[in-house]
Amino acid sequence: MPHPASFTPLMYATTIVAVRRPPPSSLPGAARVVIAGDGQVSMGNTIVKSTARKVRRVADGNVVAGFAGSAADGMTLFDLFEAKLREQGGDLTRAAVKLTQEWRKDKLLRQLEALMLVADRERILLLSGTGDVLEPDGECHAIGSGGAYALAAARALCAHTQLGARDVAVESLKTAADICVYTNANVVVEELV
Repeated sequence: MPHPASFTPLMYATTIVAVRRPPPSSLPGAARVVIAGDGQVSMGNTIVKSTARKVRRVADGNVVAGFAGSAADGMTLFDLFEAKLREQGGDLTRAAVKLTQEWRKDKLLRQLEALMLVADRERILLLSGTGDVLEPDGECHAIGSGGAYALAAARALCAHTQLGARDVAVESLKTAADICVYTNANVVVEELV
């Protein structure tokens, strides 16, 4: 991926976190896979919206996805990803590969400034316009301006608590919101049970 300085500030102007973990034994029906995002949309140093939805369920509710970056570009990627999921019969990995191949090769799509986290019940994948389809190590991953803070918090919570996936995601986003000026605490959560 190109150096972050080559992207506009919008590329990193949000935080999305994905957590996949077994439910605590006391909560057998709790979510196992969660993608959560903050609601802040910034233009330069101005907050223009604080309640945006950057996560959604796709593929008849069997996949959750979130984006960090330009809002219009992220919405375009949601639509393209959902179409690839339909073409690939709901296979997350194959749809991700097909999307990133097209994203990398198409002259117009290459201009999209966003990253995506997508997940089903078995895996979390990071997708980029440079052709990356990465399955992160561990139970969680995060992207966006506060991604490093949220990821550190999520890893610590996964390693040292019995919190469920939803609670880990929400608490890690709150931690990022306390540190990152491009992240707020208006958390939107999508989960797979």
